Amino acid sequence: MPALRRRVTSVLVASQILGGLGIATGVALAAVLAQQVTGSDALSGLASTASVAGTALLSMPLAALMTARGRRPGLVLAYVIGALGAGVVVLGAVVENFPLLLVGLAAFGAASLANLQARFAAADLALPERRGQAISTVVWATTIGAVLGPNIAAPAGRSVAWLGVPSAAGPFVWAAGVFLLAAAVLQVLLRPDPLLTSRALSPADGSPSERSLRAAVRAVRESPMAVLALVTITVAHTVMVSIMSMTPVALSHHGAGIELIGLVISGHIAGMYAFSPVMGRLADRVGRLAVIGLAVGLLAVAALLAGTAGPSHAQNAAGLFLLGLGWSAGVVAGSALLTDSVPQPARAPVQGLSDLVMNASAGVGGALAGLVVAQAGYGWLNVIGAGLLLPLAVLTVRRSLD
Repeated sequence: MPALRRRVTSVLVASQILGGLGIATGVALAAVLAQQVTGSDALSGLASTASVAGTALLSMPLAALMTARGRRPGLVLAYVIGALGAGVVVLGAVVENFPLLLVGLAAFGAASLANLQARFAAADLALPERRGQAISTVVWATTIGAVLGPNIAAPAGRSVAWLGVPSAAGPFVWAAGVFLLAAAVLQVLLRPDPLLTSRALSPADGSPSERSLRAAVRAVRESPMAVLALVTITVAHTVMVSIMSMTPVALSHHGAGIELIGLVISGHIAGMYAFSPVMGRLADRVGRLAVIGLAVGLLAVAALLAGTAGPSHAQNAAGLFLLGLGWSAGVVAGSALLTDSVPQPARAPVQGLSDLVMNASAGVGGALAGLVVAQAGYGWLNVIGAGLLLPLAVLTVRRSLD
């Protein structure tokens, strides 16, 4: 079993590096691309919304596929859909068709779903006392590609200019190829399937009806800790996406170029992924609730720094780094707590439900973020983001006192 755990983790790490590279390369300029096509700051926020909405819409169908046939088919299909979406984004940019661009970004979001679900695949075979560490290892692997991605966005854009592709759309050409490579790695090497193996080793496998969406909702309702885990993941992701999605636009308004924007987003992504092993070890050693509390604090400080940065690119970069760090703490601890809090037969659909809720909420947040920035400014967006943390803080304190 230890050898199998290491093999599964190694394959997931390789796919996360590739997936993180493709996602970050495209996401770095998605809002800028939308702004160029539409000429509107308010509509630029729909870029991240479309991607997040696509992730949300595909969460349950792909969770159902994984529940029935294992992790590998679901993860592979997600990356293939993401590659097709990247191609549609490029086409939408070339013909300057905003609806087509949004459709492509929605399909592109499937790759983000693959990255998110991989953390649960790492937990399938992990020992309970090392579940946080297993999840964080796979989350950490995204660092390599995700930090590199925004910094190669500009050269990626220039590399396909001879094809008539706008520079802000060029990274999506690269992303399509990288996603297909990640799909190939998983298809060939993720054997045996970790979820199916976990079920085979579990004495309480459960019937198919116990693995349905209805069973997932019931499993969460019956566990106060699962509710807290779901709220944690959802709030952390929504606050992060809402603020991060409009930061490139805010930076460009203060004179930042593509290279500087890429550098700031790289720092943010480093905060999201590079320190996840620390968050995983903390979650295993000092407890899930303590790390959730840490997430609330980090996200609040991040909103304060970014919201008051003004023309200070350095302060905005610091805020974005802490935003990523808070996201890491919330998602790693929340994911471990969610897996701990529900029975094995319901885990895959509950995990799919988690990605559905977190991405649907973040999609709404991303859509409203553009409107808030257009009407009230980037500072108020951060104030609203900080306000979303209050219910999570209260719920965390209540669960700690139970």
